Amino acid sequence: GVVEACLLHMLKRRAAGFLRTDKVAALFTKVGKTCAIAGDVCKKVQELLQQADSRKNQPNGQEPLKRQGSTTSKTPLLTPQAIKHIWVRTALIEKVLDKIVQYIVDNCSKYYEKEALLADPVCGPILASLLVGPCALEYTKLKTADHYWTDPSADELVQRHRIHGVHGRQDSPSKRPALGIRKRHSSGSTSEDRFAASAREYVESLHQNSRTHLLYGKNNVLVQPKDDLEAIPGYLSLHQSADSLTLKWTPNQLMNGTLGDSE
Repeated sequence: GVVEACLLHMLKRRAAGFLRTDKVAALFTKVGKTCAIAGDVCKKVQELLQQADSRKNQPNGQEPLKRQGSTTSKTPLLTPQAIKHIWVRTALIEKVLDKIVQYIVDNCSKYYEKEALLADPVCGPILASLLVGPCALEYTKLKTADHYWTDPSADELVQRHRIHGVHGRQDSPSKRPALGIRKRHSSGSTSEDRFAASAREYVESLHQNSRTHLLYGKNNVLVQPKDDLEAIPGYLSLHQSADSLTLKWTPNQLMNGTLGDSE
């Protein structure tokens, strides 16, 4: 939306063309006549819009979705918010938005008034440069406005902890926490799996729910329960709810699902 606002700032009426209801579409279409990259984006957008229309006409939307997934893995289900910004969104996913904006900046006299943002000799190139970073990312899973929360899933939190916790365990192998299975010689692998699953469910309930947002998370934060005890590493997280802020800390052993000999 912000990029579209920059693109529409003081756009010439000739550049807007006859598609006054969708000036961004008119701009991309006109730029696509002389810029091959923008032309490819126009073709992809037309395909996406046709797929969205065919999906609306189908009584069951599963078959068009399968055909869509077979053509490209980057084609997600289009929501109303995605269709609203489909031109900039498609160029971003295809990693060419920065090149298109740079082309528009280099040929700004064709499309913009002299006082326009993209016609500015400083602001125009800066905008194109700022888009290089977002265009370098892989948008394999886009979040939409209908999500209940925006914090990472519990699986991702556990993976982050294990990735960052490997270095500490390699430096001090003697302090590695004992596996929970050592305390349960009489129990089989099934009970151990249940134990790990219950610990994982606890982590999910602690760090992921629809009522709070994760604002900050940090691995290997040391907490000393008592003066005569060693500091224990754990996962520290700050959560925001509708009326309060909550600070939570979970020991690393519980994050791994292995309590060991610790009380």
